[in-house]
Amino acid sequence: MAMAPQKSMLAYLKWAIISTVIGLALGAALGWQTEHTVAGMLKVFFICAVLAVLEISLSFDNAIVNANKLKDMTPVWQQRFLTWGILIAVFGMRIIFPLLIVVIAANVGPWTAMVMAASQPEEYARIMHDAHLPIAAFGGTFLMMVALGYFVDEEKDIHWIHWLESRISRYASVKGIEIAFVLTVALLFSRLLEGADRDLFVYSAIYGLLTFLLVEVLGGFLDKSQETASAAAKGGLGAFLYLEVLDASFSFDGVIGAFALSQNLFVIAIGLGIGAMYVRSMTIMLVEKGTLAEYRFLEHGAFYAILILSVIMYFQTLVHIPEVITGLGGAGLIGIALWSSIRWNRREAGTI
Repeated sequence: MAMAPQKSMLAYLKWAIISTVIGLALGAALGWQTEHTVAGMLKVFFICAVLAVLEISLSFDNAIVNANKLKDMTPVWQQRFLTWGILIAVFGMRIIFPLLIVVIAANVGPWTAMVMAASQPEEYARIMHDAHLPIAAFGGTFLMMVALGYFVDEEKDIHWIHWLESRISRYASVKGIEIAFVLTVALLFSRLLEGADRDLFVYSAIYGLLTFLLVEVLGGFLDKSQETASAAAKGGLGAFLYLEVLDASFSFDGVIGAFALSQNLFVIAIGLGIGAMYVRSMTIMLVEKGTLAEYRFLEHGAFYAILILSVIMYFQTLVHIPEVITGLGGAGLIGIALWSSIRWNRREAGTI
């Protein structure tokens, strides 16, 4: 992807802003259609706006991790992710995924699940809520592996919290240490649960771990095959699949948590879809402007946020933790990492 440093912030956010206008207009129209009052229209409009803000705050780290992977991909695969990938993120995770949960949990057909979402939102929301434990265990395990994969790396030579990260990176030579750590955490945490919930948590965590490993193996195999065919095919289909599963893991918590604000699947899809477009815009900006290279600790902040999010997802199987806290916590870590990067740049320049 060609560098475009002259591009303004507004230019990067153009499609996100357009999506915001269209999405909020659709939300207002849906509110009027369902409640036939100005108050009802404004209520749905407000919920869509709040959901979009929550999705953006929860996805700062997602955009940074996406950019970290995208910078090593060819322009062709970058564009494919930013077009096909965003369609999968918006429609797949925000609409199809919640429907699929109900299809599996309630043992009904897709059309019945769609009708339930439209005519029985309370029942639909109840099923989604009941499915939160396995989703949190699966997504939390996957994200924990993603975060540890960044820190447990022998080649990692830039450390933000040096005394901690330098020690962690030394253990990268121990094969399977991340897997052993995550399994230990999952098994210890499962002891806080009882009965069927304990077994469900463990099984879901194992599936999350297996999914991460399969994506890594499949990604390496696919990309290796492409390199054989063409040396320029770096970071192709395998990286694309990795990013899609990663986005799905980030989306789990937001989709489930959104039902606390609205039980209407279509309102949730609009609000979260708007937020997903801002993630796309932020990802493009980070890649094209080379922001990750300019601010050396920004990635560290994102991966620490992912690690904390994974632990929060585990704890959410026990207690409800508001998404606002999760989002602000992640954004706060990234903000501190950005501030540390700016201070480091100034010290290097000899200005302080």
